[in-house]
Amino acid sequence: MINVELLAVLVVAFGVLGFIVVRSIRVIPQGSAAIVERMGSYHRTLTPGTSLVVPFIDKMRDTLDMREQVQPFPPQTVLSSDNQIVSVDVVVSYQVVNPKAATYEIANYFSAMEQVTASALRNVASGKDVDELLDAREEIANQLRLELAESTETWGVQIKRVQLKSIDPPAAIQESRARQRQTQLDNEAAAKAAADRSKAEIAAAEGEKEAAILRAQGEAQAIVLRAEAEARAEGMRAKGHADAIGLVARAIQESNVDHRVLAYQYIQVLPEIAKSGSNKVWVVPPDLAGLGFLKEDDPS
Repeated sequence: MINVELLAVLVVAFGVLGFIVVRSIRVIPQGSAAIVERMGSYHRTLTPGTSLVVPFIDKMRDTLDMREQVQPFPPQTVLSSDNQIVSVDVVVSYQVVNPKAATYEIANYFSAMEQVTASALRNVASGKDVDELLDAREEIANQLRLELAESTETWGVQIKRVQLKSIDPPAAIQESRARQRQTQLDNEAAAKAAADRSKAEIAAAEGEKEAAILRAQGEAQAIVLRAEAEARAEGMRAKGHADAIGLVARAIQESNVDHRVLAYQYIQVLPEIAKSGSNKVWVVPPDLAGLGFLKEDDPS
């Protein structure tokens, strides 16, 4: 039969051993780090994974988050160079890169960053008026980032970005800027409308010019075509007259008509020639008076 006292000792021994084992094993999650102190001084930094420490000798401090953090700070009120109170809302992105420095170089790096941000904002605002503060948002953010980075470098904290969520001047200034902006928008809209009208008028003038040129070209071509048609008609008429005269001349030659007969025929057509509006001058043959049939008949 097992001795009860021995069993109790074994139970206690296994319990103590189990406690020691549990205290010796430390599991660090991904993206974290832990500082181990031995006998009150820094010993080493535990990285993600499983690590062993000496129970009752080594002490592990709080685990540090090594991931990038986005931390908004309470709105800071600053006084501009033109004595206006401006509220600035700042957001800082940072990351702990040196767990040892973040633990021992500063008591509370978060609170310290907030104080440095407020001080840097006051320095920046003191040299700018309200309009400059409102228009230089990115410049102010860069200045804050540089000053914070210089201060936090020894704390093991790296400043990634600084953003200004808002810059709120007094209500009267906000209303004035809103009116100015609306006036600017109205002027830009009016200028754009005027430019559009000018373009439309220029386009219309160009169209009228092109149309006038086309009409003039068409009229010129029509005149040329009419002149060519009239010239061809005149040529054809002249050719017809010439052909007719030639035919008459050949007929006279072939028929041996007496000249007195021709003179008589000429006289017959003189009234018709005189009626024509296109004939302004007509000629009487000089020998017409000497024709025998114009003389009075011999009484004998």
